[in-house]
Amino acid sequence: MSGLGFKRGRQAGRPVAARLSPEWTAEWRERLLDPRVLRRVGATTVAIGLIIMGLQAWQRAFPYRLGDRPSGGVAASVPFNRVNKERTTSLRDRAADRAPLVFRLDDKEHAALPAKLRTDLQALASPARLADLPDDLRRKFGLSSPPPPGMVTKPGDEDREAAFERLKGVVSDETALGELLDEFKQFLQKIEKTGLIRPENLPADLGLGLEAQVEDSQGSVEVVELTSLQLTSALAVDGPLNAGRWGLFPALSPHQFEFEAWLRNQNPETLKYESESTSRLRNRARAETPDDYDFYAVGQQLVKPGEPLNEDRLDLLRTEYAVIEGQVTRRERFARVLVVGLMLGMLALLIGYHLVRNEPKLLWNFPQFCRYLALIVVGCWLGRWLSFDPWRAETGAVLAIVMICAVVYNQVLAILTSFALSVLVSMACGGDLAEFAVLMCVCATGVILLPSVPTRSTLVKVGLLTAAVCFLMTWGTALVGHLGPGQLLPDVSQWQRSLRAAGWCVAAGFLVSGSLPFIESWFGAVTDISLLELGDISHPLLQELVKRAPGTYNHSITVASLGETAADSIGANGLLVRVGAYFHDVGKMLKPHYFIENSVNGENRHEHLAPAMSTLIIIGHVKDGAELARQHGLPQSLIDFIEQHHGTTLVEYFYREAARHAGEQPDHRHDVEESAFRYPGPKPQTREAAVLMITDAVEGATRALTEPTPSRIERLVHDIILKRLLDGQFSESGITLTDLDRVEDSLTRSLTAMYHGRIKYPENKSA
Repeated sequence: MSGLGFKRGRQAGRPVAARLSPEWTAEWRERLLDPRVLRRVGATTVAIGLIIMGLQAWQRAFPYRLGDRPSGGVAASVPFNRVNKERTTSLRDRAADRAPLVFRLDDKEHAALPAKLRTDLQALASPARLADLPDDLRRKFGLSSPPPPGMVTKPGDEDREAAFERLKGVVSDETALGELLDEFKQFLQKIEKTGLIRPENLPADLGLGLEAQVEDSQGSVEVVELTSLQLTSALAVDGPLNAGRWGLFPALSPHQFEFEAWLRNQNPETLKYESESTSRLRNRARAETPDDYDFYAVGQQLVKPGEPLNEDRLDLLRTEYAVIEGQVTRRERFARVLVVGLMLGMLALLIGYHLVRNEPKLLWNFPQFCRYLALIVVGCWLGRWLSFDPWRAETGAVLAIVMICAVVYNQVLAILTSFALSVLVSMACGGDLAEFAVLMCVCATGVILLPSVPTRSTLVKVGLLTAAVCFLMTWGTALVGHLGPGQLLPDVSQWQRSLRAAGWCVAAGFLVSGSLPFIESWFGAVTDISLLELGDISHPLLQELVKRAPGTYNHSITVASLGETAADSIGANGLLVRVGAYFHDVGKMLKPHYFIENSVNGENRHEHLAPAMSTLIIIGHVKDGAELARQHGLPQSLIDFIEQHHGTTLVEYFYREAARHAGEQPDHRHDVEESAFRYPGPKPQTREAAVLMITDAVEGATRALTEPTPSRIERLVHDIILKRLLDGQFSESGITLTDLDRVEDSLTRSLTAMYHGRIKYPENKSA
């Protein structure tokens, strides 16, 4: 029936020389240079580029995931080094522990010591005897019993009295006192730059460091042993304030015991611990410590056969992968991209051939075509990026895209799309055949279970069933691949992987179900759910039709009932035909009385109009109906019914009237052109639109039968279908002769039942 198909058949039967003739070559060159073709080729090229970017085709896919069990194990294919994180961390921790502690020097306390000593010494001048000396002064100078903590020797009573007298002698002589204090200042110079800190103020975590870094207010740095910063250690035999140092000061050395006791009592602190500076110094020590490496030779076993991949083994394989990828040249990367591009081109040709042969409406609707390409691109990107740990959600992502494709388009295109996505995503995951098998089986299950979407719960049920298939397929591929039943059952990671993949399938069902209104709006699709909502007689447009054109409304209801049954008989979408029939004649409500079903008392308003004007009014209801449908937000699939239910058929009555008038006036014989009396079309583009065209014509013609007997109805239906067929109205709809035969049978039976004869009951006679 298709003229295009006939043309292709004739070209296929030509000799090769004829097909390669200059005329044939010029014809195909013209087709390929068609701007519409170039736009679609350009959009496909952009989509292929985006897919290449999403798959990162310039590098080899990393094939391993957490919990995988490489059946043959993995051996190193190149020599490489890997950082031993445990040893490196240990070395860096030790280096940080050995880093010096940082202290800030504040010499105010140090500078005040001589003045404090003078005050305490001058207080010794007043008492005549040691017994009269206050207890606090006796403790300061070690003249009390017991002696101050830390004193090694314990002087006797005579020694304490003698020491007291010596100190009084020094205090009584101002010159001797000044000389003593000067030597005391010089004595303390040894710790002036390093300072002192009390043990209780040292950090709890000293680490392994035995050094301290002292910084003064001028920024100079002194590195010393940590023990030398404590007064007890400084006054020890080998400390900086001892080790024969007392002998260098003749005025000070006779009073060594008393001054040591005084210093211990004062316990001066001139250092402040800097925790932030110490942390920075330790972090720098960590950073300056080089990594410690393990070397792996070619052929060395990295993973044993059947051994599950944990984080450490996965990191080892990633290191080898990075080394291998680092050795790939630009030319090799370009070759990879080229090969992947050719593969994508083959898939594009496969899908494109299907679109040309079976989905021309989608192909030549450029916005819809771009949305379909976007669907594939999004599926590839999501499938790759969700395939990595910890998501491992590539199955759910691809299933969601395929379910959307099945809802928006049809099952055949959805299966073809699922094949392409399964190939691309499994290739992006390392080319695992098991991955492809799981993806393809899950997607095929989802598509098969989605011939239609009668309720929202349908999508959720599909998600649950595909989850069961996914779980079984994941286990099956693992069992066939490398695990025996004894290994598989106790393997917790395999349970987790299978349940996680199944969970993502369930999530895909809920996701598509929840986003269904947005999917329908974006793709212009109509599901059974939205059709049921639109088919409610409380719809504002239908209520307006009831008020303005009740006859047209009744006609539409009858056509809907007949058309739904006829569409179901050929496997078409009967619900779509029913809802389309409700709205197919809404344009008549603007001029209802010009249509016979709405005439009152047999009034015919066309009697006073020229045939051409009457034709414009009759044909105008198609355009008016489409405008009303757009104003009320009806989807394009229902608007198509309004525009296509008359196709390009001839308004025969008024055409014959015009021809008759022209015949009466020979000079105007050529004014009657058949094209002016035909509907603008387009012809029916789907089987559903073709069924509605037939049903609409048959229902109106049957009403005109004076005696609608079964034989007359059957002949009438057959003649109308044959007339539309010979007029070429079905050439673009895809409906077959077998379908037409079934539609004819369905309509005949339905109309016969509707107009069946009734038994005439006898009248009651009075007795």
